[in-house]
Amino acid sequence: MKRVVSHEIFGYRIVSRVKSPVFFIILFALLIVFMFADTIISNVSLQSAAFTEKEDSEVLQTPKVIRKIKSDVPPVPLNISTQRKIINVDSEGQNSLVSSSDVREEQRIGRLRRKLPEYEIFRSDDLAKKFHGRVLEFLNQKCEVQFFMTWISTAGSFGRREILSVESVFKAHPHGCLMILSRTMDSVHGYGILKPLLDRGFKVLAVTPDFPFLLKNTPAEAWFDDMKSGKKDPGEIPLAQNLSNLMRLAVLYKYGGVYLDTDFLVLKSFKGLKNTIGAQSIDAVSKNWTRLNNAVLVFDMNHPLLFKFIEEFALTFDGNKWGHNGPYMVSRVVHRVEGRPGYNFTILPPIAFYPVDWIKIGSLFKMPKDRAGSRWIEAKLHQLNGQTYGVHLWNKQSSKLMVEVGSVMGKLISEHCLV
Repeated sequence: MKRVVSHEIFGYRIVSRVKSPVFFIILFALLIVFMFADTIISNVSLQSAAFTEKEDSEVLQTPKVIRKIKSDVPPVPLNISTQRKIINVDSEGQNSLVSSSDVREEQRIGRLRRKLPEYEIFRSDDLAKKFHGRVLEFLNQKCEVQFFMTWISTAGSFGRREILSVESVFKAHPHGCLMILSRTMDSVHGYGILKPLLDRGFKVLAVTPDFPFLLKNTPAEAWFDDMKSGKKDPGEIPLAQNLSNLMRLAVLYKYGGVYLDTDFLVLKSFKGLKNTIGAQSIDAVSKNWTRLNNAVLVFDMNHPLLFKFIEEFALTFDGNKWGHNGPYMVSRVVHRVEGRPGYNFTILPPIAFYPVDWIKIGSLFKMPKDRAGSRWIEAKLHQLNGQTYGVHLWNKQSSKLMVEVGSVMGKLISEHCLV
């Protein structure tokens, strides 16, 4: 008997030789017990592993994710001490999350304070203080239409693409005036870039902006003072980019006129437009706009919608979300005030200023590969020349694209720029 028992685990052949029914029953019972014990040990090990993984996840994840993990993992009986441990980890996670966010904000504010002397856009020197007088003198030239652009980069980066945009303004408005708000272009280098246009008699001037003057008596005056003194978080997005969004609103509010991005190609006169903003996208079924854009703005001075834009910018500023203080901001405001008395403005469909979405802008730069491609280019040109005031080129997506011979862009440049 002992010999059989000592080998029953290792060989079924030995067991099969046993003739006693009683022994067989006992042996079978032992096997069942052994298998059940192994299952229990395995389950305990898995539960223990799941519990360990859950603790690790709670330390690493935010409280929102913690709740999701707790619902997905099979429930494990917890004693009081373990429950307290989980609660402590949860609260510590929340505290570390808040602390991390606060630290990042403090770091950005600290960095802004250290670099404030380097931010030329904040400077209010003698040149900037001449801003208003220079604007009035420049616009007192019987301008057919007065245009504004902003430029926050170096003068050296004002390249051929930007010059084409400027040329298109004067091709459609020979007697128009264009002012470029830019400290870097208001220089010897900038003057040299614009001189070919000046030599041909076109009225174009780069002027150093005076931000305190532009924002005086507007809802953004206090916001700018706080930002300038390092009391506000500028966010991760370059502050100059957001200040450009504000500058275009402020200059139109003070003087009225047309604002254009420097990657906008004008195709026909803006003379008939008044208090206008363009839709970037519309709903395919209802044809209602879904998003507006601020790359083109046409408004009278002191227009109440511009005031609301400036107010919204200051109240909801977030330097960490792209577009929040630009296209999304104007969309939020118009959604609230559209149809209310006192706000008289027009929303033009995408074909007016944004006929090609940024995802498809590359198609305008390509030459036709076959007869079907040639027909598409002809149809597109016919559409643009008939219904479109200009084309926003979405420079971030198209700046590195080459204008191919025979492309839509090639033909638009030859027809609408001073080349």
